[in-house]
This record gives sequence, structure tokens and C-alpha cells, in this order.
Amino acid sequence: MTSYAKDIRPLFIQEDIEHMLGVDPNLNLGSYDSVKARATDIYMQVSFRNMPPGRPWAQDRVDLFKQWVDENYPP
Repeated sequence: MTSYAKDIRPLFIQEDIEHMLGVDPNLNLGSYDSVKARATDIYMQVSFRNMPPGRPWAQDRVDLFKQWVDENYPP
């Protein structure tokens, strides 16, 4: 089983968090509640390689995020 704290939070570097807060102050990638609330949008962006800007995730990271979503967002 995945968890936000162990598996998902480490996927977002500080630069990603700051960038997204500048784009959308309601999307804090460092916050479980925020990422959970916007998980579908985040998944779409990372799976289409739109996020993070200039450093798209490798497929294993995309798959890990999807697994976390499929497991109903364990904290």
C-alpha cells in the first residue's frame, strides 16, 4: 500500500511546490489535503508530461501516483 507521506510527498520538490503556489495558491503540493483534493487534475498533468515544467516525471512516478489514487489516497 502506498502513502502520501512515504511515497507521494517526496515526488514534489520544493521548486514544484513554490511554482504551483504561484500559479494556483489553492494547490499546495506539500499538503496532503490539497493534493488529495486535486489528485485527478495532478494525475492528468503528470501523465500528459505537462508537470512539473521542464522535468516531466518518469513513468514509474506517474504509476506510483496513480496507484495512490487507486488505493483511495492513503495519508
